[in-house]
Amino acid sequence: MNPQPDPAADPGSSRKPRVAVVFGGRSSEHAISCVTAGSVLAAIDSNAYEVVPIGISRAGRWVLSASTPEQLAITDGRLPAVEDTGAAVVLAGDPTSRELVTAQPGEVPRALGEVDVVFPLLHGPYGEDGTLQGLLELAGVPYVGSGVLSSAVAMDKEYMKKLFVAAGLPVGDYLVVRPRDWERDKVAVAEKVAELGWPVFVKPSRAGSSIGISKVHGPQELAAAIETAREWDPKVLVEAAVAAREVECGVLDSLDGGAPETSVVAEVKVRGHEFYDFEAKYLPDEGTEYDVPADLPDEVADEVRRLAVVAFEAMGCEGLARVDFFLRADGSLLVNEVNTMPGFTPVSMFPVMWRESGVPYPELVDRLIKLALRRPIGLR
Repeated sequence: MNPQPDPAADPGSSRKPRVAVVFGGRSSEHAISCVTAGSVLAAIDSNAYEVVPIGISRAGRWVLSASTPEQLAITDGRLPAVEDTGAAVVLAGDPTSRELVTAQPGEVPRALGEVDVVFPLLHGPYGEDGTLQGLLELAGVPYVGSGVLSSAVAMDKEYMKKLFVAAGLPVGDYLVVRPRDWERDKVAVAEKVAELGWPVFVKPSRAGSSIGISKVHGPQELAAAIETAREWDPKVLVEAAVAAREVECGVLDSLDGGAPETSVVAEVKVRGHEFYDFEAKYLPDEGTEYDVPADLPDEVADEVRRLAVVAFEAMGCEGLARVDFFLRADGSLLVNEVNTMPGFTPVSMFPVMWRESGVPYPELVDRLIKLALRRPIGLR
């Protein structure tokens, strides 16, 4: 229950804290995770930390990565990926050891030494959803970001919305389409969706980066949109469209143990797309604009920041999160979602909001590592 010793804070320590940066993974957001890792690897202070890059291939194999930040960037539309060619890496679920071990076919496993903290940069299922966090808890290794429960809930949009409602937060109208609902009676599902009004957004319940999302203008488009979402997740979420501005706020835990801190509020303005889809988010020259800070009355920005902290704490988040809102014309706010591991390149919204709040990117990376080193493992 006690915090792990922080080698960075111990003047008698003979070595630098060892940070394992883990990226890639089995989800549809594999490439975005690689892009994020490239940015973090370039920003970590090598004078303060020893860094071990660990890639997880699309098949789920953990390997020591030799990729440079440049190789992990999106170049000429090419999305990066973890090559399944490095030495295999294993993290034993043994809290008395916390060692990384490499294993090559026909060779004796070789210990790489203990890990002081893991910086998990995985997006989507099998990484951001509490699964990796559970492994790290079993292994007794501190890590950046939210724990098992809050990571799992934030990944599953159905249960995230239920927690918002329980905390008294305003959310838009939605419907969950489970596999058995769709397979047994598609007509009944369509009738329930129609009650939300058109258009609607159909999305995988447990995915991110706008992958698998469709804007549906009428009943004739619904079945195809649900099948598209089901390619990524058998459970589908259908949300009523909201005529609103999209605004976001970053939340960070305080190093001194005080209340979470909030960034300036930003606004996303999508041009040339019907909504904030994958291309608008990640590919250049797609016409998306960002206002940081957003042009909002002070009282509205203050309310966004207040609700961001309420959402952060209602879900039990730790370390960092980005909270997304819809701001309607009458000034009312709806909480859209919480991202426990938001896009984290220097030009992503979360780091940009904090840069404009006085926390530059390298300092943000350092702060998150320090927060993880000071946090206890286990029940807290």
